[in-house]
Amino acid sequence: MPTPDPVRRYRPLLYAAAVLFAAMTVLYNTFSDISLHYLKNELAARAPSTASLHRHIVQDFLIPRWGKNVAVSIKPLDVENWLKALHEKAGYANPSCAKIRQVMVCAYKHAQRHGLIPRTEDANPMKWVRCKTTSDYEPIILTPEQAFHLVTGFPLLERTLTLMAAATGLRISECLGLQWQDLDFIREQIHVRRTWLGNQIGQPKTKASSQPLAMGVQLADIMRKWQKETSYSKPQDWVFPSARLHGRKPRTGSVMAQQYLRPAAVKLGILGAEDRCRFGFHNLRHSLASYLVTQTKTDVKTVQTMLRHADVGTTLGLYTHAFNKDKLIAQNQVMEAIMKPGLVT
Repeated sequence: MPTPDPVRRYRPLLYAAAVLFAAMTVLYNTFSDISLHYLKNELAARAPSTASLHRHIVQDFLIPRWGKNVAVSIKPLDVENWLKALHEKAGYANPSCAKIRQVMVCAYKHAQRHGLIPRTEDANPMKWVRCKTTSDYEPIILTPEQAFHLVTGFPLLERTLTLMAAATGLRISECLGLQWQDLDFIREQIHVRRTWLGNQIGQPKTKASSQPLAMGVQLADIMRKWQKETSYSKPQDWVFPSARLHGRKPRTGSVMAQQYLRPAAVKLGILGAEDRCRFGFHNLRHSLASYLVTQTKTDVKTVQTMLRHADVGTTLGLYTHAFNKDKLIAQNQVMEAIMKPGLVT
């Protein structure tokens, strides 16, 4: 009679123990475990700017607050109250809190997809976490005259870049991503083929963002003048190179905003010396949209294509702001109509 195989005899028990151990591991993974797994396995497929933002949020916000907690034990209202505190006590804007929430959503979805936590509703608290997304931020809008005076004392590179951003509505990352081969002087077009953000080359933000822009005669003359002056004027050279890095990389937008834009705005009285509100190249994009729609009465569809928005609602809702004098004129017109003789008794 053959001797019983002890391994075979206990195999069902060993299998059950392994299943139980795996289940316990899934149930006791911490938020730090799932968020670090998300960073390691998901960000490579993301745009560099998105990857950088998600890494910052996970490492500087989520792990310090939730990292030691068992992922499936985190309660929706606890997360919701934390986000409210970030807004009300720490001063973070609603859209910033919403981004933090969205990264947390991504981490949980990733964990469920990879089996790090159960694929059940109870294991993912984010479905029930509410967070306001509307912003109370009101960007400072410049008139064309203010934009002109803003750049008066700038060096040629900074002046050329600022004028290009003001005239075209290009994002600063798109300006810095330009090479001379992207400027088509014959067809009077600027081609957006790459971006420069966070010290990395990236792709245009959307399909609409990659559409070519018009380059008028005056802007073309300004760009030709800069091309003659710069030491880096070959087709594959950066239009706005870093002299410190011998043209190998473009300049840094945030540094230029701090060193040139903000001081010039303070000097002109656009900003107060102690004013900490946001002010940078993106204000030029808002200013262009507002000027074209409210002052020159340019067709909104044309403005949308100039700013390369996928949705005209973005152009009208987020980027078009009435100048104060227009509001006063509009109100005076209404009052004149109301106060006409015979209308009010």
